[in-house]
Amino acid sequence: MAGDRIAASLAANPHSDRGDKKRVVTLGNVRLRDQDTNEIILIPTPSSDPNDPLNWPQWYKYYMATVICLAMMICNFLAAGPSIAMVNITMEFFVGAHPGRNPKLFHEAVAKVAYFFTTCALMQGIGNFFWVPVANKWGRRPTYVFSYLIYFASAVWLCFERSYGGFLAGRVIMGFGAGAAETIAPITIADIFFLHERGTVMALYSSFLAVGVAIGLIISGVITIDHHWRVIFQVASALVGLVLLIAFFAFPETAYIRETPSNSDDDSSTGTPNQRSSTEKNPTATISDPESRRVGSSPLPKKASYLSTLKIFHGTITHESFFKLTVRPLGLVCLPPVLWAALVEAATIGFLVAMTSNVEIAYEATYRFKSWQVGVCFVSALVGSLAGIPLGGWWGDKVADYFTKRNNGIRDPEMRLPAMIPAMITAPLGLVIFGVGIEKGLHWMVPNLGIALLNFAIVQGTNVALVYVIDAYRPVAGEITLAVMGFKSLFGFLLSFYTNTWVQQAGYMNAYGTMAAISAAVLVCWVPLYFWGKTIRHVTWGWPVIGYIHWSEDREVGE
Repeated sequence: MAGDRIAASLAANPHSDRGDKKRVVTLGNVRLRDQDTNEIILIPTPSSDPNDPLNWPQWYKYYMATVICLAMMICNFLAAGPSIAMVNITMEFFVGAHPGRNPKLFHEAVAKVAYFFTTCALMQGIGNFFWVPVANKWGRRPTYVFSYLIYFASAVWLCFERSYGGFLAGRVIMGFGAGAAETIAPITIADIFFLHERGTVMALYSSFLAVGVAIGLIISGVITIDHHWRVIFQVASALVGLVLLIAFFAFPETAYIRETPSNSDDDSSTGTPNQRSSTEKNPTATISDPESRRVGSSPLPKKASYLSTLKIFHGTITHESFFKLTVRPLGLVCLPPVLWAALVEAATIGFLVAMTSNVEIAYEATYRFKSWQVGVCFVSALVGSLAGIPLGGWWGDKVADYFTKRNNGIRDPEMRLPAMIPAMITAPLGLVIFGVGIEKGLHWMVPNLGIALLNFAIVQGTNVALVYVIDAYRPVAGEITLAVMGFKSLFGFLLSFYTNTWVQQAGYMNAYGTMAAISAAVLVCWVPLYFWGKTIRHVTWGWPVIGYIHWSEDREVGE
């Protein structure tokens, strides 16, 4: 939508003198295009404050997005990367365990070494029940800095830890620190970018989520050619330290408390303040007309100095209790759209976690590949991820914009869902191809194709699903992401915990065929949500059990 014009200043309020009839809206329902000119309306309305992230130069916004994606990539580098050396790690911690000389002891030992990766993945999800409330209560900057500090310290620790118990404890702590960047990234993106810009940036986020795993496996594999597997942790420590320095010195706070004027007409409109769209609260903003950006009549603040941006804490963002911020994701996952998005993550990323926990053993047994060769095979994951960026972001935006135009400029979150079609096809297909390729001993390019297709679906499909629920429940974007990612981490942990046993008992073809069927059943649910999602969101928001998770007025962001 780069070629679209931004609407000139006008009243987007449906109660304005343009003659619009007062209408009832549901969560996530906004006027994104002017009904007369069809030009894009800026959502949320930017303030006149130069410190408002929405007013930052576009190049600086994309610099911030780059740092977010880099942090995302590195957070998954050590989560899965060392698993490429699973055989060597097993033989070091369990003397006598060898795949050729003592296969029984080796398989028992592999199950124990797998805890290094499954517990880390689990803690990446569970830890965010602490980090996301911190980000929502006190800001994104302290969350990035302190979580990466823990990540860096644990990475350095594991360079030297020799005992099994100590190494497992280090991996658990590492997971607690590493997971924060994964979950608060969508909140940060929503802080900086307008509604119509987020699809492409969120696609980059989703791609780097998958790319982090692939890069970790590739680099880890190359390291093991001439170096001990512990060098993986040494290299990763340097990378984590670099991101920590960038976060401290060049990553300002993005949370911004924006004031929105109240409309007298709003008081009589149907639904709670949280259920009314931003178009019922704010005048339309425009890029070309600075005066239309002003919200309220306070004097224009001065631009903050660089030294002031280095402060870790910038005050309290919301008056909601830390307890409520912590338990809200548990309630949100009861909402059908959020539950579906969580299942999409689980049925794609969760299956990738299962695949990576078993991939070296599979390729070693089938193709006699060494660790570095298995790592290089994940170049296919990079290709698939990169291919998913335009279809998850740009094309998803185009699909949503097409239906927005047909709906007289009114955007419903469900208008993005038809973009799920490519992922609905490629995720099950990739899992089937991988399972069949390994079990039948087909050319190694066959399972590589399966890896590429699954990673494509992760970037393309999970991005569409996550942007959909964030658009629907934007004021609690952090808790939404936590509900989705936490569920995914728990599912991935349980699945990877049993993957090796499952594959041994059922075979690759049956195991991955079952995963494909589950994936297809989950992904196809976009169809009923497209037709009835708006009604479902409206009805379920009124459920008594959901009442406690309704957000306070100070969480409103102008959408």
